[in-house]
Order: sequence, then structure tokens, then C-alpha cells
Amino acid sequence: MFYDTAANRHGLPHDPFKAIVSPRPIGWVGTRAAGGSQNLAPYSFFNAISDHPKLVMFSSSGYKDSVRNIEETGEFTASFASRNLSAAVNLTSVAAPHGESEFEVAGLMPVEGTLVKAPFVGEAFAALECRMTEIFRPKGLDGVVSESYVVFGEVVGIHIRDEAIRDGRFDAATVRPLARLGYMDYCDGGDVFEMVRPRR
Repeated sequence: MFYDTAANRHGLPHDPFKAIVSPRPIGWVGTRAAGGSQNLAPYSFFNAISDHPKLVMFSSSGYKDSVRNIEETGEFTASFASRNLSAAVNLTSVAAPHGESEFEVAGLMPVEGTLVKAPFVGEAFAALECRMTEIFRPKGLDGVVSESYVVFGEVVGIHIRDEAIRDGRFDAATVRPLARLGYMDYCDGGDVFEMVRPRR
């Protein structure tokens, strides 16, 4: 099949776009509002985009508390979403009122960052401490501004739990990364195989 996305007449019960662009890692973004309240929310439009410097990004569909808090403070964390915490990740996706802590909703332990004043998930296998570098709203081909807000941040500190390290590596088979597929589907990255890049 083929369809153009302007008309988007795919003839399927649900739009397959996000199912095709998958699996997507989940940025479990922790922030603190200027007034002090804590926020935690999962974003499946999330990824690392550079390792020199270490940069990550996430995109929020609409102006949500995470974006507001980062605009106010310039700081956030990204906790590692893993299969064993999948129920908690899902709970933190609730549309809670501004000022209500999703850490409390999901029964998670907030831990204050070492270099940033934003909380991360104490139960997570790893967490990134980030300082915002830019926020913008992307445009389509027609020049119309998207409803999404894209947040970029430089990673200034990294936390890793000892049990996540095996043979000197952050071990995916141990931590089983949680990833978003399309629709309401998820997977974990615990089924690992290795390929070595070919040389000429």
C-alpha cells in the first residue's frame, strides 16, 4: 500500500505512523516548577542526538507541565524507563493537575539531582541530569508551527545503579529497556545480539 500523508487516507483503523517509527525509547522526564512542585512524565518522542557534547531531546505534544517547568528553571532529568517499572511509567502518564506530583501518584522515590535542581526516579537503573539548551516549536513544509514543543538538553551528570553494570557495560539484558511501539503497545530491549561494524 501507499498513501500520501496530506490526505492521510490509509484505510486502517488507526494511523500507522508511530508504529512504523518504532521502537522509541521513553524519556521519563523529571522537573521541578519554580514554585517547588515536582513533575514526572514519560515521553516517547525522546532520544540521544549527540555524544560530543552529550545531548538529548524530547518532544511534548502540547504545552505541558514538563515544558513549562523547564522554561522556568532550565533543568530536567531523564530517568531510565525499564520493563520492571513499566506499570509506574504508565501511571505517571496520567493528566494530573499542575502541582500534583506524579512521583506520589506512582509511589516512586524522587531523588534530587546532584548538579541540577530537578528530581529523578530513585528506583531507575540510570538517570541523566540535564540543562536545557533550547526549546522550539517545529514547522511543517507549509510553514505552519506544530503543536509540539521540542526540548533539547545537555547531559551534565549521569547516575547508574551498580546492578546495571555487567562486564564493564550498562547491560541491556539486565535492565530491559522499555520502548514504545505504536498504538498502546510496548516492548523491552532485553533480547540482545551484537553486530560488529564491517571494515573495508
